[in-house]
Amino acid sequence: MPFTLSLSRHHCRVALGLFLLPLLMQAHPEAQAGRGASGQRPTAAAPAAQAAADRRVIRATRITQPIRIDGQLDDQAYRDVPPITDFIQQVPANGKPGTERTEMWVLFDDDNIYITCRCLDANASRIVANDMRRDSSNTGGQDNLTVAFNTFNDQRSGFMFTLTASGSLRDGTTTDQGSNFDWNTVFNGGASRSDQGWFGEMAIPFKSLRYPTGRDQTWGIQLRRRLISKNEMTYLTLVSPAWNQQGVHHFSEAATLVGLEAPPAARNIEVKPYAMSRVTTDRLSRPPVSNHVEPDAGVDVKYALTESLTADLSVNTDFAQVEADEAQVNLTRFSLVFPEKREFFLEGGDIFNFGRNANGDLGGDAPSIFYSRSIGLSGSRVVPVIAGGRLTGKAGPWSIGALNMLTNDEPAARVKQTDFTVARVRRDILRRSNIGGLFTGRSVSAVAPGANYVWGADANFAFYQNVFMSGYVAQSHTDGKSGDNLNYRAQFNYPADRYGLAFDRLVVQKDFNPEVGFVRRADFRRNFARARFSPRTTGNALVRKWTYESSLDYVTDNDNRLESRNLTGSFATEFHNSDTASVDYSRLYEFIPAPFTISRGVRIPIGGYRFDNVHVAYSAGSQRRAAGTFSVDAGSFYNGDKTTAAFRGRIEVTRQLGLEPNISLNWIDLPQGSFTNTVVGGRTIFTMTPRMFVAALVQYSSSNTSLSTNLRFRWEYQPGSEVFVVYTEGRSTLPVGHTDFENRGFVVKFNRLFRF
Repeated sequence: MPFTLSLSRHHCRVALGLFLLPLLMQAHPEAQAGRGASGQRPTAAAPAAQAAADRRVIRATRITQPIRIDGQLDDQAYRDVPPITDFIQQVPANGKPGTERTEMWVLFDDDNIYITCRCLDANASRIVANDMRRDSSNTGGQDNLTVAFNTFNDQRSGFMFTLTASGSLRDGTTTDQGSNFDWNTVFNGGASRSDQGWFGEMAIPFKSLRYPTGRDQTWGIQLRRRLISKNEMTYLTLVSPAWNQQGVHHFSEAATLVGLEAPPAARNIEVKPYAMSRVTTDRLSRPPVSNHVEPDAGVDVKYALTESLTADLSVNTDFAQVEADEAQVNLTRFSLVFPEKREFFLEGGDIFNFGRNANGDLGGDAPSIFYSRSIGLSGSRVVPVIAGGRLTGKAGPWSIGALNMLTNDEPAARVKQTDFTVARVRRDILRRSNIGGLFTGRSVSAVAPGANYVWGADANFAFYQNVFMSGYVAQSHTDGKSGDNLNYRAQFNYPADRYGLAFDRLVVQKDFNPEVGFVRRADFRRNFARARFSPRTTGNALVRKWTYESSLDYVTDNDNRLESRNLTGSFATEFHNSDTASVDYSRLYEFIPAPFTISRGVRIPIGGYRFDNVHVAYSAGSQRRAAGTFSVDAGSFYNGDKTTAAFRGRIEVTRQLGLEPNISLNWIDLPQGSFTNTVVGGRTIFTMTPRMFVAALVQYSSSNTSLSTNLRFRWEYQPGSEVFVVYTEGRSTLPVGHTDFENRGFVVKFNRLFRF
């Protein structure tokens, strides 16, 4: 069936404006280059050359013997090669030398590039090293060293690697100042501690990186040390405090790495077969299943087509090792959004981001044009994936992403065999800007006969240091839904350190239907504005920074009838010890167009509701044994009242044992009835080595009266190869006082990485 692209004059002006802007900017090169520190425009001579001249140059040193990765720094190379020093504070005293000496080495041989450090500390007992897990989300809360390589020296994209004082490792990619920590590759690291500080070594194989052809390489490089006890971050170069930890991704401010001699960038092939066995019991399925044994096998293949373009193929894809979703509180009429956790979709996922500005998205229930959880999942049911392929990477100024997945039919979920297609292109323009397009297709629509398609174009512009503008327009095609099927958005964001200003305009028409995406709220228009003043203190021994902020969120339907309004004022304090405290006051209006059930036996009727809310929060820094955020909310709620108490954080029992509680208690008193909505959960983690741990997630949710358990053992027995043992169990807490068994599963999965 042919498609018809139908745009009104207004929509055409929005789309045309997005693509004319880069042409106008190219006609005015001074806008591209920005202004210098003096506020004057640089001459047309060579702004890029001037910027390069201002960057620090670091020389890599070839060694003849491989470094022994144990964190001891006792190899001969450390005696022969002088270290890199003179790290510069980003915070608290921007531009001043670090308060503790940092010594770094960048070394290489025929196989690896080595990043090693000696992080001295006059009071080594205060070093924070409390989580050894590979890829832990708590990595940034420990004393650590991060290196970021801009291997193509384009000041836009690269690879980053982190090593903590506890020896934990984390890797990721960055594109246009946006990070993706879900990328995983093969590298090794080790750390040790003494009364002088902590010491670390990383060995990163050249095979794990992508870089241009040629033996002699020139890369961008940034190194960052984080000293938790002082809430201090130091870099190789001067980095704006507005960027905080994200400063490591701003390659426009990075140093230049020279002297590196790399082996030819081979078109590597990685083959990763898996074998597994699953035992399942489900009393709720029809017919019920008891101790059903299901062996399985599959394979993933990765092939580097060029230096920067990679193809992935997955046959009989299985995600049995993925941790269960965490329970969430939902007291609204809209659906919840859960994060993607499956590695196949996470790796390279940043390329598929559409319409979202990595330098500060403004939220607001914007649709996800591509939401990977629409593939292989239907509600809480798993839909088998037969096979899939993906192409990601760069070709010159173009970023390319293509994805195709075939899922099998699943009668229990009423899902037919479906082919999913996603195609994404994005072109670099100006110094830090880009324009692009996205197409998604689903061969079998979930709401109509025939297929579902979405296409769109987006643009992101970065001017000066802190001026960002972005926008997109998208249109869907679904049989029986035509005419009002557009979604478009325009954003402005100025997130400087002392001042902030943001505006957002978002429109979602009633028939816009991205079935390979997700729409939380349909048929609405949003206007949003936010202003911030956040001065840093001088001479205050307790407080580092104050923040005053106000925002207005105004949402109507597409006939301009008010649906939601939220006027918020907030005040926050950042302390020198990394603790923060905040208080927010909100005045809200919400129109309910149709009754909805908020709890068992309690329904919110049609009508407009005005209520107020006060939110108070305190976050304890990660250097404390009990770190995290405690918050209290109190105020009116529809025609009644609501009080909320919540805590989410981490409790260090020992260096190897940690607890991560997640508690939310909501007491609601309405004319229709009073009830308590409770989510109580916690993750217990015991780490044997940085590459071996066991984690137990136990959680209770009163909204669906469920008690669930997810127990995972992961052992990376050699880099890239893993063993998983997973046990899950679900129970109902009805009737009260009982925990009736509903389902359980037990999985053992083994995979092995072969690199050619």
